[in-house]
Amino acid sequence: MKRIALTLALTMAAASALAADARLDKAKQEGEVAFYANITAVEPLMKAFAAETGVKATYTRISSNKFVATAITEFQAGKLMADVIQGPLPVLEMLKEKGVLASYRSPAASGYAEWTRKDDAIQLFGIELVSVIYNKDLVKPADVPKRYEDLADPKWKDKIVMANPSNHPSTISWLVGLKEHVFKSEADWRAFLKGLAANQPMFVASFGPTPAPIESGQKPIGISLPKYIVTKAPAPLDWARLDNQPLLGNPRAIAIAAKAPHPEAARAFMDWWLSPKAMGMLAKDVGETVTAPGVYPPIAGIDKAKVLSIRELSDEELAKWGAEFKQIFSVR
Repeated sequence: MKRIALTLALTMAAASALAADARLDKAKQEGEVAFYANITAVEPLMKAFAAETGVKATYTRISSNKFVATAITEFQAGKLMADVIQGPLPVLEMLKEKGVLASYRSPAASGYAEWTRKDDAIQLFGIELVSVIYNKDLVKPADVPKRYEDLADPKWKDKIVMANPSNHPSTISWLVGLKEHVFKSEADWRAFLKGLAANQPMFVASFGPTPAPIESGQKPIGISLPKYIVTKAPAPLDWARLDNQPLLGNPRAIAIAAKAPHPEAARAFMDWWLSPKAMGMLAKDVGETVTAPGVYPPIAGIDKAKVLSIRELSDEELAKWGAEFKQIFSVR
C-alpha cells in the first residue's frame, strides 16, 4: 500500500511539473507579463522572474486611492493592459465584483494557510503592517513610544509624519482598527485621536512618502510601514516595540485579470510570485510581512510581534470616517 501511495505521489508530482513546463513554454511565446500593483520596491523581483523564465515583466504602480477607478475605467473601455493585479484585499474584492478578475488557484499556494485563499480568484500573500517608525539617531531609547497613546504626548508636537487621515484608505482603516482592536472604549480612542491631532502631524499622500522626512530628520517619528527599515537601509530607521499592543495591517492580495493580454504568462507569474523563493525575496529585500509559511522579513523582533489583520471598510465607511477625521485633524 505504501509503495502504491508513493508511486501515485510521484506520478502526480511529475504531472504537475510537466504542466508547469508546458505553461512556461506558452508564457515564453507570449513574451511578457504586465503587473499592476500598489506595492513598492519590487523591481528586483521583476528582474528575477525575467531571468528565471525568459518572460519580460513590467511593473506599473498605482496608488491605493486611484486603483479601483483606474482599473475599472480601463477594463470597461477594453484598455486594461494588466495581466496580474496586486492590491489591498478590499480593492481586489471590489474589482472582482466588477468582473475584472479571473478565476485561478495557483498550485504554488497549496501550502499556505486556508484563510489566505479568499475565493477562486483572490490569494492573500502578505499583510501591509503599520507601525510607529522613528529615526534612531534622533529619538532616545527612553523616548520611543511604548503604546499608541504615546503618540498623543505633547512632546511630539510638530514631530510626526503620517498619511492623510481624511482620504488615505489604509490610514482610515488603521485608525478604525485601533478603535476596534486596541482601545478599551470609544472615549479612550477619541481622546487618542484628539491628542494626536493636537500634535499637528505633517500629512503626506500615502505611506510611500512617510519615511523620507524621518530619514532626513525633518520629522523624527511617524506612522508608517516597518518594511522601510529594509528598503531604506542604511537609513537610521527602527520600529517601536509596543507593550502588549498588536501591530495592525491591511491584507495584500493578488489575482489575474479577467481579460489578461498574456494569460499564460499571467499564471506563470502568479505561480512564481507565490513560490518560496519569491516570497523570501519579498521578505528579505523588500521587508514585507508575507503569508508564506515560516518566512519573515529581516527586521529585528518583527517575528515576535502580535499581528492582527484589520477588516475591510465599505466605501460608505471610508467616506464617513474620512470626513470625520478631516474635522478632527483639521485637514485643509
